[in-house]
Amino acid sequence: MSFDLTGRRALVTGASRGIGREIALAYARAGADVAVLARNPELLEVVAGEVRALGRRAVIATADVLDADATRAATAEAIEALGGLDILVNNAGGNSFSTPVASMRMSGGEKTMRLNLDSIVHITQVSLPALGEGGGSIINVSSVAGLRGAPTMAHYGAAKAALISLTQSLAVETAWMGVRVNALVPGWIETDLTDFLRASDDAERAALSRVPMQRWGRVEEIAEPAVFLASDAASFMTGQVLVVDGGLSAMP
Repeated sequence: MSFDLTGRRALVTGASRGIGREIALAYARAGADVAVLARNPELLEVVAGEVRALGRRAVIATADVLDADATRAATAEAIEALGGLDILVNNAGGNSFSTPVASMRMSGGEKTMRLNLDSIVHITQVSLPALGEGGGSIINVSSVAGLRGAPTMAHYGAAKAALISLTQSLAVETAWMGVRVNALVPGWIETDLTDFLRASDDAERAALSRVPMQRWGRVEEIAEPAVFLASDAASFMTGQVLVVDGGLSAMP
C-alpha cells in the first residue's frame, strides 16, 4: 500500500495556520497539488509559498466560511484552478466562547453550528461532482468534544458530533461514486487556538490531566493521519472515525 499522493489535487480549508496549514504541507510533501482556503489572504500566501517550495502547485482561495455564497464560489474557483479534485479536507471550524447551556445565547450556538457544520455541507456539495469523477477522499476534521460531553462547550461539542454523523451518512451516500468519507478527530493539539490554556500553569495542568500520554499533540501528528486517510493505504476505509488524542477519549 502507498501513502504517495503524486498527481492528486487537494483542497484544505482553514489552511492558513495550525492543523490545516500542516495538512496542506504534508500533502505537498507527499506529492499533491494543494488549494488552501481561509479568510486571511496574507497568511495563505505564506502557506502557498511553502507548498511551492516543496515543488508542488498551490492555489489560494479566500472566503469566510460563515458566508455561504462566498464559500461556495471560492470552492468552485479553487477546483477549477486545480483542474479537478481528488481530496477534500474540511478543517475550517472552531469555537469562540464557553458557557453553560442555561446561559447560552442562541445566536452564539447557531453561529457555531454554521461554522462547524453548515460550512462543510456547502463546501462538500460543490466538491462532490469533481471528487466523483475519479473517486476521491473527504476528510472531516472533528474534535474529541464531539465524542462525549463537553461542559460549557455543548454548542461546539454538538456541532462536532453532528459532523461525525454527517461523515457516516455521507460515506454511505457516496460509496457508489468511489468517494470515501472519514472523520479525523484530534485531541488537545499545540496550536495558537490552545495558547490560552498554556498561558496558565493551572489551566495547562488541568487540560493535560485527562490525557494519558501527559502531553500536547503536535500538528504533524494530525497531518500524517490525514495523509493516510487521503491515500491508497486507506482505500477500503470509509465512514470511520480516526481519533488521535493521546488516549483522552479512552479515559472513564
